[in-house]
Amino acid sequence: MKKIKIAVIITKLELGGAQKVAISLCEKLDKTKFEPFLICGCDGILDKETKDKVRVIFVKDLVREINPIKDLKALFSICKILKEEKPVIVHTHSSKAGILGRVAAKLCGIKNIVHTIHGFSFNDTQSFIKKNTFIFLEKFCARLSSVLIPVSTENITKGLKNNIGKKEQYHYIRLGVDINNFKNFSQTPSLKQELKLDKDDILITTIGPFKPQKNLPDFIRLANNLSKSDNRFKFVIVGDGILRQNFEQMIKDFNISNNIFLIGWRRDIANILNSSDFFVMTSLWEGLPISTIEALCCGLVPIVNDVDGQREIIKNGINGFLITPYDIKSIQEKILLLTNDKELKQKLSENAKNCIDNTFSIDCMIKQHENLYLSMNSFINK
Repeated sequence: MKKIKIAVIITKLELGGAQKVAISLCEKLDKTKFEPFLICGCDGILDKETKDKVRVIFVKDLVREINPIKDLKALFSICKILKEEKPVIVHTHSSKAGILGRVAAKLCGIKNIVHTIHGFSFNDTQSFIKKNTFIFLEKFCARLSSVLIPVSTENITKGLKNNIGKKEQYHYIRLGVDINNFKNFSQTPSLKQELKLDKDDILITTIGPFKPQKNLPDFIRLANNLSKSDNRFKFVIVGDGILRQNFEQMIKDFNISNNIFLIGWRRDIANILNSSDFFVMTSLWEGLPISTIEALCCGLVPIVNDVDGQREIIKNGINGFLITPYDIKSIQEKILLLTNDKELKQKLSENAKNCIDNTFSIDCMIKQHENLYLSMNSFINK
């Protein structure tokens, strides 16, 4: 059988769920059946290590920010690559790459266009104009797509509610993680030692890029409230981004520099989560957050905002807690509840670890993609 050539397109190689999926597809698809390659923007934290493992074509003008000139250049560049490479399938990830990649594929006459929805780009916190502009773009691009892959059932509900695509276009594939690495972490957790924390300190961790979606100012406000009432509480933000200076100024204004640490992008997430006592996520929207799945694997009890894909994996009061966005007080109350009730925390921790089975594994995710690609190729060759 002739190998199926697949162009995987993503905006930037950062340490996010969409990036992990895109890289995993290029790295782990069966090479006897598939010939994947990656198209992405430049200057991502994972650029070097990714190009050492898979074939990558960088597009310098493919950037996350809206820039009409660069966006048009990126579109032309992607079209040129697709015409030269002639992939059978184009599979896009993330908002910007999802728009430019699908338009380019259509312009190049490629019929098999797949897009993974890692959470929609619109939400109820946006202005009417901004929200409806994003909905229009999602509708338009859905019409260019053969298949839409939601990573959570919430994506399907939200998409169809807003008339984005047709029901038959949706093909649900959950995100996958390296379950064994997190559940059976074999090293000694070392983050508390690295940060020179006392053995009685309580470490609360969040993970995510420094962008509005993650709503990190709420996490910093939480740190201010809890650390001022009890100095044992320490906080870690794993990630980075253009808002870093804003967050550093907030921390300085609150005078909590000794209680909250911005440790940048890290590769040792299993170590960080196994070093932590709590996992908190204050996002305003999510697809299916990989970091929450990883936290569950480690037996942490996630305390997260009640949005999109979080509802799919967190059962309130059973394996974690779902909090109304911006309700910092409720997050604080849950942390104090579990801090003071060790038996309840242990029960929820066991539930958290046990709720993640092999359907959340990378291997399961890859196999589902392979079956989808093969079914598309079978249809093409009829």
